[in-house]
Amino acid sequence: MGPEHQEKMVGGSLGRAAAYMLSLTGPVAPREEVERRMLDGMVERLSESAPLMPGAKELLGEVRAAGIPIALVSSSHRVLIEAVLDGVGREYFDVTVAGDEVARHKPDPEPYLTAAARLAADPRRCVALEDSPTGVAAAEAAGCVTVAVPGVVPVPAAPGRTVVESLRDLDLAVLRSLVAGVP
Repeated sequence: MGPEHQEKMVGGSLGRAAAYMLSLTGPVAPREEVERRMLDGMVERLSESAPLMPGAKELLGEVRAAGIPIALVSSSHRVLIEAVLDGVGREYFDVTVAGDEVARHKPDPEPYLTAAARLAADPRRCVALEDSPTGVAAAEAAGCVTVAVPGVVPVPAAPGRTVVESLRDLDLAVLRSLVAGVP
């Protein structure tokens, strides 16, 4: 699948990705089977290694050391998040929200609002780091201060949105400055 297809699937739910793939291939298998195969394949890959964006471990460590609560908000199913947490380190996260634990998926704000509620935090004082247009839309709709760190697909600049090339461009001081003026 090329970049034009990734743009349609990155950051979305498993159901949306499977439906999109079936729209391209035709009904080669029931949607539930396609979803299961996709999920099984990702769990297998992630159990071998969970790739991190450059600078992620350092930023997580700095924020954790400052005592600031951290949430992982993903469109991925819980089983994928668990595989990632095993590789990344679950000790970094106070709260995790999986795509199969909410009624509405990104770009709906529900996943971010759920995470903020579990942290007992005002979403307007939360900084969301997102790598996809779908995730950025969800974070912004929830009222979070949003930083786009494009991964596979580009995320355009927009008023009130910070876009950086790498997590290495961020540190605790930058994150704090983003919420400094928020009431």
